Amino acid sequence: MNVNQQPHMASPYGQPQPGYQGYPQPGYGGGHMPAGYPAQNAPYNGPGSAYQQGPPQGYSPYASFPSKTLATNLVSDLSSSPLDLGMRGPPTSGAPPVSAAQNYSQFGQGDAQNGPPPMGAPPQRPPASQPYTPGVMNMSGPQPPYSQQFGAPPVSMQQMTNQMASMQVGSTAPSPAGPGYAPPSVSQAPVSAAYTPAAPHTFPPTSAAPTQPPLTEGVAQAPPPSYYGSPPTAQQPFSNAPPSFSAAGPTQPQAPPPVSQHSFPQGPPVSQPPFSTAPPPGPIPGPRNQSYDGPPPGQPSFQRPPLPASQPPMFPGGPPPPTSTPSQMPGGMPPQPPVSQPSLYHSGPPPAGAGFPPQGGAPPRPHLPGMQGPPMGSQGPPMGSQGPPMGSQGPPMAQANHVPPSQPGMSPGPHNSGMSGPPPQPGMQGYPPQQNGAFGQVRGPQPGYAAPYAGQPNYGAGPTAPAPAQSAPKRLDPDSIPSPIQVIEDDKVNKGSEPFTTGVRGQAPPLVTTNFQVKDQGNASPRYIRCTAYNIPCNSDMAKQSQVPLAAVIKPLATLPPDETPPYLVDHGETGPIRCNRCKAYMCPFMHFIEGGRRFQCSFCNCVTEVPPHYFQHLDHTGKRVDCYERPELSMGSYEFMATMDYCKNNKFPQPPAYIFLIDVSYNAVKSGMVGMVCQELKTLLDYLPRENPEVESNIRVGFVTYNKVLHFYNVKASLAQPQMMVVSDVADTFLPLLDGFLVNVSESRVVIESLLDQIPEMFADTRETETVFAPVIQAGLEALKAADCAGKLFIFHSSLPIAEAPGKLKNREDKKLVGTDKEKSLFQPQVGFYNTLAKECVAQGCCVDLFLFPNQYVDVATLGVVPTSTGGTIYKYTYFQAATDQERFLNDLRRDVQKQMGFDAVLRVRTSTGIRATDFFGSFYMSNTTDVELAGLDCDKTVTVEFRHDDKLSEETGALMQCAVLYTSCSGQRRLRIHNMAVNCCSQLADLYRNCETDTIINFLAKYAYRSLLSGPTKNVRDSLVNQCAQILACYRKNCASPSSAGQLILPECMKLLPVYLNCVLKSDVLQPGADVSLDDRAYLRQLVSGMDVAESHAFFYPRLLPLQKLDVESTALPVAVRDSEERLSRGGVYLLENGLNLFIWVGMNAQQELLQNIFGTTSFSQIDPSMTSLPVLDNPFSKRLKEIIESIRAERSRYMKLIVVKQEDKLELIFKHFLVEDKSNNGGASYVDFLCHMHKEIRQLLS
Repeated sequence: MNVNQQPHMASPYGQPQPGYQGYPQPGYGGGHMPAGYPAQNAPYNGPGSAYQQGPPQGYSPYASFPSKTLATNLVSDLSSSPLDLGMRGPPTSGAPPVSAAQNYSQFGQGDAQNGPPPMGAPPQRPPASQPYTPGVMNMSGPQPPYSQQFGAPPVSMQQMTNQMASMQVGSTAPSPAGPGYAPPSVSQAPVSAAYTPAAPHTFPPTSAAPTQPPLTEGVAQAPPPSYYGSPPTAQQPFSNAPPSFSAAGPTQPQAPPPVSQHSFPQGPPVSQPPFSTAPPPGPIPGPRNQSYDGPPPGQPSFQRPPLPASQPPMFPGGPPPPTSTPSQMPGGMPPQPPVSQPSLYHSGPPPAGAGFPPQGGAPPRPHLPGMQGPPMGSQGPPMGSQGPPMGSQGPPMAQANHVPPSQPGMSPGPHNSGMSGPPPQPGMQGYPPQQNGAFGQVRGPQPGYAAPYAGQPNYGAGPTAPAPAQSAPKRLDPDSIPSPIQVIEDDKVNKGSEPFTTGVRGQAPPLVTTNFQVKDQGNASPRYIRCTAYNIPCNSDMAKQSQVPLAAVIKPLATLPPDETPPYLVDHGETGPIRCNRCKAYMCPFMHFIEGGRRFQCSFCNCVTEVPPHYFQHLDHTGKRVDCYERPELSMGSYEFMATMDYCKNNKFPQPPAYIFLIDVSYNAVKSGMVGMVCQELKTLLDYLPRENPEVESNIRVGFVTYNKVLHFYNVKASLAQPQMMVVSDVADTFLPLLDGFLVNVSESRVVIESLLDQIPEMFADTRETETVFAPVIQAGLEALKAADCAGKLFIFHSSLPIAEAPGKLKNREDKKLVGTDKEKSLFQPQVGFYNTLAKECVAQGCCVDLFLFPNQYVDVATLGVVPTSTGGTIYKYTYFQAATDQERFLNDLRRDVQKQMGFDAVLRVRTSTGIRATDFFGSFYMSNTTDVELAGLDCDKTVTVEFRHDDKLSEETGALMQCAVLYTSCSGQRRLRIHNMAVNCCSQLADLYRNCETDTIINFLAKYAYRSLLSGPTKNVRDSLVNQCAQILACYRKNCASPSSAGQLILPECMKLLPVYLNCVLKSDVLQPGADVSLDDRAYLRQLVSGMDVAESHAFFYPRLLPLQKLDVESTALPVAVRDSEERLSRGGVYLLENGLNLFIWVGMNAQQELLQNIFGTTSFSQIDPSMTSLPVLDNPFSKRLKEIIESIRAERSRYMKLIVVKQEDKLELIFKHFLVEDKSNNGGASYVDFLCHMHKEIRQLLS
């Protein structure tokens, strides 16, 4: 099926169940077949005769592209046109060079040319109405040349070309010559890597009314003023014109251009109406701010120049070009079952027979094995409502952007104009059909293009065009736009081989995807702090102009690899750490000793402070202390101080912390197997509580509570023969019914604890109580910690919405009608204020809450998550939990959560040198004032993201300094200070700023900023502001740092060339652009999850890693090189592993080699692979062993255990898998990478004009 019209099925975080055997699915057409397929639109059951290589029979890859995707080649850029777009370099008069394989091109040229076309003969553009009779083609061999011409009639071609000039996307490193000039145009990328743009899809305009009807045929309307899609309700197209791009560049292995100036030819008109191919007739007077500029007066029309002899023919007339789809699945994708499959997240009731009491509301909707996040029942659109019926499901991947012409399966009757499938059905949640349109818009007509389906005259052409399908514009070649994989691999080669030493100020570290060793020489390791920019502007005007966010992502207790030394612990005795008298900064390598070492000058505030006599040391001839390298605080970027009593609450040293386990024993929790599993696991897990010294047992005490509508406390004192249960039924005023015997030492009370853990599942095995409380459970744990006068952590295992009468009682407020409205923000805000007050009390006591959720329906994660996210806790979510399939994931998460190193009752403060200050903070914490970040608990996975603003000028000599100090109680009860120092450069030239940015950190910051903004404004505004900020960052670079060049070029800074692709992933994420079947709980869960992610996690989350296992070398320790996240990159003969930190998939192509299948699954037959398996079979072969090692190492890198899901090509689960192929258009309306790049170019040009 076409990547651009995947029906949405199940949410990536929703937990599917094995099989959806036999469940009637909403919208499937009533009946269901044994495998859960609809009887009405039966699924594609494998290829018909032979898999077609290329588009399906009778399908024209050219019909119906949105006109914005008209990618011209550079030939259209003639020097005498009024606005020269995309010219780099002098006009040439020879034929274009012949070195690279071509992509399909609208005016097929030999190569994307970075200059005007040969001037010899004005190219002629043939009339548009030549017939194209597709016939039944066997696409697996070379295709017969189409006897059709490209484009609209000459009449409007004149204006078309006026709008279409080649554009180039360039990724330039700022030139050595200085900020204003990039290398001269001669250093243009060699043509062999030139990038011929695809036809991107259109993006919906922001300001268009949500209900805007499809454009009527032949009318070229001006695009609406702004172009970001409104949220789900009837999304509109973005605007048409893709930029012309010319980007041959370092992104591709083939011939990187000098000075990394990519340019990507491509060119759709900017001012074209969405979906119209030719502008309205009539001359276009004078220069305009258009994206394209036409030929000079003497050259009214274009003709397709002959291909250079050695080139393979272009797509129209030969096999698809090798460049764009090197590993495309032979034969393209067959149609997939339409949309109403269970959602990735899905949230409907569990399958019958799962042992839950019947749930009201949604009809049963099966779910898929192991997805994280709640399933979502009955919310997806009905089967036929997104996209055409099966038979017309769209082109194969290689022609992802082309629309089929009349297909045999379509009825010839008239269709709704512009609709690409059956009319929407109830339950569609306002999503228009999605066929090849980006952002969910309905297709508008394209004058001059034939209708994709017979009988749909208004769909893609004038009513008169019976069969001739005009060629669609050429598709931007994805191989020539910046590739994340290429950047990642280049960084591994350049920076992965030698240790990264932190002694040099302002040096950007290797990417998070590179394995490297760090040597601390005075700045904190990038494992603790990563900055968005390592060269920050000297003044606020420059910062405002560039719009590059100035922020640091700090992970204070990060775990280091075994070959790196953890921070040294410094004990200054009773006097405590040495600090500046004025700003209280701690002693660090940035302090300057003066007067022979008797005083030091603070680098943060310039105050001079006396050195205490016990700390005095002489200086050497360079002014450094003689003992500099013997003291970690004078030579290292990160270290710890022992804190004195002055740093403790109430001036007394803290008690060791406690862990309290609070287990929901209501009907749902017991029946799912969760209660028995938790009790069984705790028997062994309690031996692994965190400790400073592995030799000594942990001094963390433990306590146990069970609850449903009432609370049960347990006395497990060592002297008892049996545990005692005490019931507190007055949940309105929770109190602790026992002081002695509730918190105990594990080794002393082991027998009693084990007896209790054996009894709990039996005691509640026959419970009929379905209601639960939640706030009183937290209050119970809090009261216990207060009584013991210690900090600690609550582990709450909870299953349902707390509707029992008690404080913090909630009601079901899941209302899909609010999605996309101004009231949507209320769904992310807590339902009641009670939990905010409770969170504040927990933070004051140092009570951290970790929440394990096992929901079968809506539980209001936005409200239940308030206390965990305010106390530094973590939320884990197992929707439709089933013991058999989810046990491994849950238990691994629980083990890691209990064992990981923690700090309790923590306070974090960031100090900066004069000129900048920390103004904003993101993460899971509480702030009672503007400077102190309070964390009841701080573990090794938690990050705090800090934004900085200027409050004065900075100087290039001194740079800017920051010091992050965290005061916390260790798990042994010691009060400590962990210090991380960071110095960055300052610059007065914008080019220096753009040369030292880190895109992954910028995206981490922008995602957190956007996700938080959802609490205060409509999703649409959040998305628009993200696009606008990104456009401003790139426009500022273009204006101030790139060499002068045609406006038709998109030029990207070298270190930010992946900003558009990653930003698009954030915009398409389920939080900002949900599909109809993504539950509110999942969006709230993901929003909270991302707020605490470090850069490595957010990178994988937004741009998953896709590894081709067929290229795995069992002899090597290296992983196979990843491939880009696009369906075009999947080979039907391959097996791929995809991971994003939450999910782990193995995708198996239909034609995978038998040997490969035997090595992985122990069977040579594709049909015998069991898609419900959650772990690979244990096989005695080197490949299987190596693959298992790789899976374990990937799981070890992530903070959550990823359950393995096996996806067979064309299986039901494949729709979930495709949700993570983020370079393709998503079925929730998200744009493809190619389209978004075009859209960004247009936004940048508008800013520049």
